[in-house]
Amino acid sequence: MDILRDERVVVVSGSYGAGHDVVADELVRRLAARGVVAGRLDVAAMFPLGLGYLLRGLYFRQLAVAPRSWASLLDRLDHDNPCADLVERLLWRLGRRLLRKVEHADLVVSTHPFASQILGHARAEGRLAARVVTYLTDASVHRLWVHAGVDQHLAIDEIAAAQARARGARAQAVDPVVPPTPSTHDGPRPWPDDTAVALVVGGSRGVGELLEAALDVLETGLCTPVVACGTNARLRRRLARIPGVVALGWRSDLARLMADADCVIQNAGGITSLEALAVGTPIVSYRPVPGHGVTNAQALDRAHRIPYVTSREGLASALRNALTPRTTLANLQLDATPTAPDAVEILLPGVDAVGSAA
Repeated sequence: MDILRDERVVVVSGSYGAGHDVVADELVRRLAARGVVAGRLDVAAMFPLGLGYLLRGLYFRQLAVAPRSWASLLDRLDHDNPCADLVERLLWRLGRRLLRKVEHADLVVSTHPFASQILGHARAEGRLAARVVTYLTDASVHRLWVHAGVDQHLAIDEIAAAQARARGARAQAVDPVVPPTPSTHDGPRPWPDDTAVALVVGGSRGVGELLEAALDVLETGLCTPVVACGTNARLRRRLARIPGVVALGWRSDLARLMADADCVIQNAGGITSLEALAVGTPIVSYRPVPGHGVTNAQALDRAHRIPYVTSREGLASALRNALTPRTTLANLQLDATPTAPDAVEILLPGVDAVGSAA
């Protein structure tokens, strides 16, 4: 949605990974269920001269070709230095169109760090009257996620909230925003009912060492590796040539497939991880994407939500545990913060049921 006039609540996502969009869409859906009309914007579409889309293409290309350089860049931007300051100033200059789109709003919610920097800066300088809330879609909190001008940061657990507070944010843990699990599949389930399956996921773009992870699963002889390649057609073609591996293209029923699998193997720690936890399927972090994938895996492991497996031997042990009937979700998410408040309950004050200011 690009032209917003009447919506008093605007959710700003970033199409630099489907997780940001999924959370944004679910927030819009939940607000609508409360009678609040919310619009949604993509921060990538707000940058002039197509720069947002150029940055998106470069980001995915870097992850595919030189992932360790992405980790180095992310680490550099996580500390006080001229490079990090330059990026923050650049985002502010690129964000003028976004500010024009949300100037009418009473509440703006960001699910992407680029938007959080722009909105927080505007709020701090008095150029935006709307209340600004950041929903942290990552389990670990990078510097770019936090701006002192943002009124509130919502985190998926107390560890992420504490990280945000350590960076000067006003932050609290909320019940993670996860879409409902689809009740049906896109089509026939891609494996027989009597087959033990480890579903290997790498986000909507199928990034990371998914092929290597699939081969490691295959080597254990415990499960059939089923790889969700997303839009990565090249990876799907490569995997399809390997006997014993099932390669999937884009699926809109991924959460349903995770519910059917015996184990989920993830590498980024984003919304897919929370969806797997929500359906109760055992899940592990393995061969995480350098940078945010590693820091998310570490944070989720510290929170006792998702074990971080660092070796082939550990993967085999995790698969055996997943196939043991006595394994339960409680073994894998010990600190699920069941008393955390609902995110929408925190967003609602100041907004009435027809989308205008209360």
